[in-house]
Amino acid sequence: MNAPSFWLDSLGAIEKRAPLGGDLTVDVAIAGGGYTGLWTAYYLAAADPTLKIAVVEAEYAGFGASGRNGGWASGLFPVPESKLARRFGPEKAAAMHAGLADAVDEVGRRAEAEGIDCDYAKGGTITLARSAVQLRRVQGSPGFVDADAARAICGASDVLGGVYSPDCAAIHPAKLVRGLADAAERLGVRIFEGTRVLRLARGSVVTDHGTVRATTVVRALEGYTARLEGHRRALAPVYSLMIATEPLPPSDWERIGLARRETFSDERHMIIYGQRTADDRLAFGGRGAPYHFGSRIEPGFDRVPAVFDSLRQTLTEMFGIDPPVAYRWGGPLGIPRDWMPSVGLADGVGWAGGYVGDGVAAANLAGRTLADLIRGEHTERTALPWVGHRSRRWEPEPVRWLGINAALHATTLRDAWEKRAG
Repeated sequence: MNAPSFWLDSLGAIEKRAPLGGDLTVDVAIAGGGYTGLWTAYYLAAADPTLKIAVVEAEYAGFGASGRNGGWASGLFPVPESKLARRFGPEKAAAMHAGLADAVDEVGRRAEAEGIDCDYAKGGTITLARSAVQLRRVQGSPGFVDADAARAICGASDVLGGVYSPDCAAIHPAKLVRGLADAAERLGVRIFEGTRVLRLARGSVVTDHGTVRATTVVRALEGYTARLEGHRRALAPVYSLMIATEPLPPSDWERIGLARRETFSDERHMIIYGQRTADDRLAFGGRGAPYHFGSRIEPGFDRVPAVFDSLRQTLTEMFGIDPPVAYRWGGPLGIPRDWMPSVGLADGVGWAGGYVGDGVAAANLAGRTLADLIRGEHTERTALPWVGHRSRRWEPEPVRWLGINAALHATTLRDAWEKRAG
């Protein structure tokens, strides 16, 4: 399939909005038409209808990770709560995770309020322990469940236990982002597609179709941030790949479970993630694709046959099925040097991102937070520990290429060693 993802292909032909028609002056200019940029625009317009807001997007709303991800609106955060507590204190760490948990529900509330049918199903998420060493890692963790409880949720092979969290909803990500764009437009936001951002600075967003001048500009480019002049080392674009099966028969689902469309993964170090779609497919993804020298992003990097084969083999090994694969796709996500997502506003320039693959709910929280910051409001959200955080830049090449790919290789080796040694 040639579509950017199963999710986007399932929507049929996408008609692009018109590009920017020349220079424009607004109150807020947002670079990036994914979840972060659109949620920011949506909440700003809802709070103050007098604001003039423009969103500029190189392709179309949802072309990037927002329309290609695994469909998890989760309360997960790449930095463990224990680490946040050591750095910021237990109260702020708890507030960060409570904010993300609430964002899972807020996505559902906004989708219902705006009539966005994004297949939202809050069944929670289960991380399976499928070996003795994985079981030892999770025993005693909050949300730990024994083998019987874990297997009752997800009928994978060799399940010895797991960790369950209710703070996750399975969604159709492309339906959400395209519906969100429509909702923002109904509030008066102007969205220009087919308009690539070239430079961003205080007071202006320079594009290939003209310059948008604004009191506040927002960078919301996530995995594509490295393409922006002066930001090549801000976030590393690391690829995550996915497959989607044909709809599976009821007999398979009786064994696999996921009756409430719980999302699932396991305790291996190389991240995998999956969900049962509303039309009874398995949508399943994982890391392992290489990082490309110089933070390059190319359409051909979305497809790594060895990774696709590995994902299919993993499904076979987990569920005892040989699923017919209907779609294969991938795309870049943004990883900061310290794996700490951030939101901020300084000197008229706002930013949010670095979600490390857990951006569906986080982007909603980020959008609300940016709306507060831009409007000068002090709220519980603006006091969260990720606000104002600045990760140090990634190393220059070739150190960046060597380090990231060495870490990917080491992660694969560690999983193989654990499987062999027990």
